[in-house]
Amino acid sequence: MKTKPYQPDHSALGYSVGVTLDRFIKMKQDDFPFASGELSQILRDIALASKIVNREINRAGLSNIGGAFGNTNVQGEEQQKLDVVANIRFSRALTKGGEVCAIVSEEDDEVIDLQNSSGKYVVAMDPLDGSSNIDVNISIGTIFSIYRRVTPVGSPIQPEDIMQPGNKQVAAGYVLYGSSTMLVYTTGKGVNGFTYEQSLGEFFLSHPNICAPKDGKIYSINEGLNSQISEGIKNYITSCKERDFSARYIGSLVADFHRNLLKGGIYIYPSTAKAPEGKLRLLYEANSLAFIAEQAGASASDGRNRILDIQPTSLHQRTPLYIGSTVMVEEAEGHLKEATV
Repeated sequence: MKTKPYQPDHSALGYSVGVTLDRFIKMKQDDFPFASGELSQILRDIALASKIVNREINRAGLSNIGGAFGNTNVQGEEQQKLDVVANIRFSRALTKGGEVCAIVSEEDDEVIDLQNSSGKYVVAMDPLDGSSNIDVNISIGTIFSIYRRVTPVGSPIQPEDIMQPGNKQVAAGYVLYGSSTMLVYTTGKGVNGFTYEQSLGEFFLSHPNICAPKDGKIYSINEGLNSQISEGIKNYITSCKERDFSARYIGSLVADFHRNLLKGGIYIYPSTAKAPEGKLRLLYEANSLAFIAEQAGASASDGRNRILDIQPTSLHQRTPLYIGSTVMVEEAEGHLKEATV
């Protein structure tokens, strides 16, 4: 009788934990023949800062860094303590990385010139979107955009390095701090999402090649603004209700956008009587999410024009935003157009 040594099956114990963010970035670096590693390093710096901010958020209730800071930012909004903390963490990481020449942040009145004339990139960011929700334990996020400077490397930064339309972005992304922490980004070659594994301290690829549904049944708008919005938007919302669509509004832009990106839906923050230019910022909120949306097969508009084609004229310029499943965005635009005819 033939026998063989006992060899237990360990395959179930040695399951793959997946592809780390760092490895994924290295794998995709070949997609950019002109790149020499700087963009990859910026993405790593952002990932590192997000881990630190994630830690601060998770212990906010225990370390007395929740609540208001006592100042207002350039938007006229009351700064939360974690707004300031996140701004410091991301700015510090990008400064030490050495690849960035300037930073534009929601929390700073002016451009942060890093005095790094050899830096090839400009980063625009909202360090902590929805931070007023921290005290009630609701999901919040970070939004970022990366642009290549247009003036020669080695020279001082100029306004044209900053005031670039969204179609000039080389990368954009967001970090969602929720039931799990996720980093989602694009470099113009599709959209990929990574989930943070806290015990290992690593982001792992969890949502490869995100594709948004072309249509959906979720609409996200602050209906408390009903008395201030146009008839076109009122008509669109009425149409959604008549078809038994679901109203879902968290009040954190990243969280609302992320849900609709995966499940199909539209996020709307229109112009209002009090904010005729809209509320969301073009450079570091709308542009970034619009780039991601289009790379995932969705759409982003100000109600009439493609967000990515808008030429910015001021640092903290605001814009209305209609973003999400293409069919829903086009339908909302149609209602706006009909109401103005």
